[in-house]
Amino acid sequence: MSFVKSIIRVTRLNRIWWKVKKLPLIKQVNAYYNKKKKEKNKERNLIHMEEFLHHTIPEAYESCLDKPVDDRKVVFIEPRYNTLSNNFAEVYRILENYYDFDLKICLLREINLSKEEFEQNCIDMVKEVATAKYVFLDEASRPFSAFKKRKETVAIQLWHGCGAFKKFGMSTADLIFGSNRESMEKFPFYANLDYVTVSSPEVIWAYEEAMVLKDKDTEIVATGVSRTDTFFRDDTKKKAYEKLYSLMPPARGKKVILYAPTFRGRVKKAKTPEQIDLGAFYAELSNDYVFLFKHHPIVKKLPEVPEAYKYFAYDMTQDMTIDELLCVADICISDYSSLVFEYSLFERPLIFFAFDIEEYLDWRGFYYNYDELTPGPVYKTNEDIINYIKNIDSMFDKQKIIDFKNKFMCSCDGHATERILKLAFGDALEANKRTRT
Repeated sequence: MSFVKSIIRVTRLNRIWWKVKKLPLIKQVNAYYNKKKKEKNKERNLIHMEEFLHHTIPEAYESCLDKPVDDRKVVFIEPRYNTLSNNFAEVYRILENYYDFDLKICLLREINLSKEEFEQNCIDMVKEVATAKYVFLDEASRPFSAFKKRKETVAIQLWHGCGAFKKFGMSTADLIFGSNRESMEKFPFYANLDYVTVSSPEVIWAYEEAMVLKDKDTEIVATGVSRTDTFFRDDTKKKAYEKLYSLMPPARGKKVILYAPTFRGRVKKAKTPEQIDLGAFYAELSNDYVFLFKHHPIVKKLPEVPEAYKYFAYDMTQDMTIDELLCVADICISDYSSLVFEYSLFERPLIFFAFDIEEYLDWRGFYYNYDELTPGPVYKTNEDIINYIKNIDSMFDKQKIIDFKNKFMCSCDGHATERILKLAFGDALEANKRTRT
């Protein structure tokens, strides 16, 4: 009985406390202490970051400098995912199949592990890099930028996107999305790079700004983007369609609408927009189309497709790569994602669903005027998008897509990887070519 009374007493006290917490004065006190707690945690994190990046990482790198550089060693640094991303796929495939280099993959897994595990992966990575002749990256990397790289090591930043759409790196220093300028200068993201490869000469200026490369030794080269090479192969498209039909048989004989938005918010808490009115699309377009979702890979919580639309709509986020989906899409709806550059290679209709354009402009910003840059209609409502699709034969302006492609993707011609390998390896490429037996 005493136990039951204790439970009742605690419950009553909790109720009283919840009422007290709602009093204006108490709320102000709580807000003050929560603010102080956040400031203290932020200060503690900065101290830890300085220790890790300015001492732990350099010391780990320097501990291996007594060993010689291995002229055959090639390291791929994958910052986020559990496997090597498709940004590296072509370079890795060719080196693995046709050359005698020693290939190493460093999976940092920043968004999937605890801080301690991630930091240990970073330490292991820099020790691996210390004796490597060649290093490939496709993302910003503070750990890779935290030491003084050996001159013998060649570092190539492939980057993971084409063109120059939404701002990144130092270009976001004065915007909500970015860190403050002082922090970016103190803990750089893009040091130790010898080459940065881009999709067109047009965008070199943007990468120079974002990566703070003006007056640096790093060379930004319009070789084209390696992973776009696959788009120029018939077998790539054929396999993509086969995969689509195996996963979604109702797609056979119908046209494909792909909705592939970028994420909202910060990387660690990324969300996907949910403004698509699937019911409206189903009612107006289901006789002729299927609707595919592809959410950004860093978004963890994905919205479910209602059972009522299972023969019309399918979330392909986990089942097909974005490159496969671009191959099969007859129409692509996006917003601020750089995938629109890759999709322009197919010269098919692009629609921009920019329902939050003003907010996103304040949040992150763009390198070009959004309305002038976009090679397709910009809409804020589902109704406008549906109407455009219903009248696409008369409303689609293919020349705008072609002009956009020629401006931002002119170096992507199916031979980008070939140029990247020559740039990175020089004469060593031929010297390490595997002889057939």
